[in-house]
Amino acid sequence: MQEINITVKLFAQYRDDRFKVEQRVYKSGTTPKDIMDELGISEHKLPLGVLMVNSRHEKEEYVLQEGDVLALFPKVGGG
Repeated sequence: MQEINITVKLFAQYRDDRFKVEQRVYKSGTTPKDIMDELGISEHKLPLGVLMVNSRHEKEEYVLQEGDVLALFPKVGGG
């Protein structure tokens, strides 16, 4: 199976015990949801606020392509 290079950027609480930016190799057909599951980022622990691929809003089911930049932002609370 073909491999693709993806840059993963994490923001705010998603960086806790993880990383800020990392270049990673995944199998072809990988989705943002697959990466979120791998990193332990789920709706149950930290709700997803914004998911962007190449600075554009995308869905969790988007199939990532070679060279994509995935950015994950948690929901921000406050008032």
